[in-house]
Amino acid sequence: MQRRVSLAAAVMGFSGLVAEILLLRELLIVFSGNELTIGVILANWLLLEAAGSFLAGRLIEGARHEREAFALVTVLFSLFLSAAVFLTRTLKGLLGVSVGESLGLLSIFYVSFLILLPVSVLHGALFTLSCRIYAACSGQEKTAAGRVYVYETVGTILGGIACTYWLIPRLNTFEAAIGLAAANFATGLILLAPGRGGGWPRKAMLLSLGLLLVLSGSLVLGGQADALHRASVRAQWRSLNVVDYQNSPYGNICVVENEGQYIFFEDGVANIITPVPDLVAVEEFVHLPLLAHPAPGRVLILSGGAGGVINEVLKHPSVAAVTYAELDPLLLSLLRQFPTPLTAWELDNERVQVAHVDGRLLLKETPERYDVIFVGIAEPSSLQANRFFTAEFFALARDRLNAGGILVLAAPGSLSLQDEGLRDLNSCIFHTLRSVFPQARVIPGSDGNIFLASESAEALALDRAQIVGRLYQREITAGAPVPWHIENKLHPGWQEWFGRFIAGGSRKINRDFRPVGLFYSLSHWNALFAPGFGRLFQGIERVSLGAIALALALLPLLFLLLRAKRRGLAAGIPFAIAATGFAGMIYDLVVIFAFQVVYGYAFSWIGALVAAFMVGAAGGATLTTALLPRLRDGLKFFLGIELALVGFSLGLPLALLAVNAWAPLAIPLFLAISGAAGLLVGSQFPVANQLYLGQGGGLSGTAGLLYASDLLGGWLGGIVGAIVLLPVLGLVETCAALGLLKLASFVIILITQPQMLTGRRE
Repeated sequence: MQRRVSLAAAVMGFSGLVAEILLLRELLIVFSGNELTIGVILANWLLLEAAGSFLAGRLIEGARHEREAFALVTVLFSLFLSAAVFLTRTLKGLLGVSVGESLGLLSIFYVSFLILLPVSVLHGALFTLSCRIYAACSGQEKTAAGRVYVYETVGTILGGIACTYWLIPRLNTFEAAIGLAAANFATGLILLAPGRGGGWPRKAMLLSLGLLLVLSGSLVLGGQADALHRASVRAQWRSLNVVDYQNSPYGNICVVENEGQYIFFEDGVANIITPVPDLVAVEEFVHLPLLAHPAPGRVLILSGGAGGVINEVLKHPSVAAVTYAELDPLLLSLLRQFPTPLTAWELDNERVQVAHVDGRLLLKETPERYDVIFVGIAEPSSLQANRFFTAEFFALARDRLNAGGILVLAAPGSLSLQDEGLRDLNSCIFHTLRSVFPQARVIPGSDGNIFLASESAEALALDRAQIVGRLYQREITAGAPVPWHIENKLHPGWQEWFGRFIAGGSRKINRDFRPVGLFYSLSHWNALFAPGFGRLFQGIERVSLGAIALALALLPLLFLLLRAKRRGLAAGIPFAIAATGFAGMIYDLVVIFAFQVVYGYAFSWIGALVAAFMVGAAGGATLTTALLPRLRDGLKFFLGIELALVGFSLGLPLALLAVNAWAPLAIPLFLAISGAAGLLVGSQFPVANQLYLGQGGGLSGTAGLLYASDLLGGWLGGIVGAIVLLPVLGLVETCAALGLLKLASFVIILITQPQMLTGRRE
């Protein structure tokens, strides 16, 4: 029986991670692909799992029919997962939000909370039920929670591997969700079928599981799951004519067609429009910088080149070669699958070389030098995009430019709307450019600002007569860049206007490991869609490591009061576990964040990175569980883990900086760091469970409380880490804050158990 319960716990872990990743991918499409929302989504998942675990611990103490209850909760979990996928895809229509429109931070929080609510709560309840069933069949009450934790972690590891290499590449979301339900129904049958007794509840559940297994299997094998997928896509995009909808390792791409006009959406955001793009914006972006250069020969376009930019670049007769880097090969494949005369000419032109590679990685590794480099990313609205607006990227670009070369990028701008987020975003980008290039200039516009940077003052002089002369000399045919338009755009008054606009704005430098540009982008868009959040973002920006250190220093005083009320470990252990859960979530986010900085496609590796973390967690929990019977002093062992977490937090930035320098070995090192973090986090839960049981608590209540504490800490880590710590403090100071947090929990344990200071036992 123990083996069947162990199998059920492993399938529970497998199901939890698969459900989490499936819903994460679907929600990211709704949330415009912003990776920081990963923290919010994972945080809500953990909070709701904590609620399910805690409530189950209170409700099942002394109850009968635990296995039947486990099977029932598994059924409900599986059914609600498919419902949550469909609801996510129809969400914008229910909210009255147009296709392609972004959601504000508040909407992201409550939408993900409500979508995840039934799925996460039910999955959290399964953990406590598993502990109760395992203890009943094994007679090992004190180690039951630790062993179930290990089995669940093993399932989570397998789930991460399966998602990365099989489920996501081969199946659509509905096929994966319904197939997962079939696996859960089969596991329920295995758990309930052996043995006698149980009465009518077991017989009814066995019959229900059998019928559901047959139904789910027929849905996948008969093609009805795929039909549900197509119906939900139509509902998601409403009246639009969707001609293709695919997931790739880099995100989601949807192609919409209307009377020969194609719009290519990436993660729900319109990226390329063919064959008639926004000609005025494209022509301004391309021709003004190229006309500023006396004879541009080699041009590099980093993303967004197809659909107009390449076409305009090739109008300049001196351009001999264009290198176009686009990360996702699926996008280029779909551009060829749904060709227009414009895109076909661009991609097949003999002067154009297309590279299926991350633009920043290409820039880092290529020996070539260029006269003009275009960054075809509109703004630092995600971690992936922010990598092209940092001082480190600008230094790379500077080193790849020929003498007199120009770097060109764009950012949101308006001649009428002037909120603080927009001002700080533009000011931050401008001052980051100036920290690397001696010359930087901005061409303001009603739909966006064009930033130019160079080491040559002459290149950015932008003499209007000279620019117009080159326009005639090169015989450029375009709609916007005509003489009167150029005269207007380059009038000195606009430079003075921009200087006044960013006066008083942020002068912070946007860096790889401190993405304040992303923070200001979030602030700007939330000011548009949720104006009430303006003051919140202003407050968040004032957060400092010193303020956090002061707040953490006051925490032990609170626990001194609890000690006076004779609470002892009853308060200290749950707090320490919550702090470790907080740290564990931040470790995950930091590794994903750093991976994105180095490679730019972290999403395709999230499953593997999470699996590596869980491998470490399983190893740590297994090792600690095996040591428990032989530990002479569990409290000292627990405190040793606390100090190890302090040291790991402080050393993590150094390790990641070293990994960044060893790019060829970076992926194995990232996996190793993630595994080491999991090892430390996972090793603490079993010994905490034993220590708390020693205070007189019951198994179900203890398992539920500590599991809930762990998940609640993870929830806070996801919210605070994604919105406050990483964007504002950056990676180094965030890890320093984690070290201070674990140091505070170490001191709190000493305060609640003063005999540890003298070596005496009570």
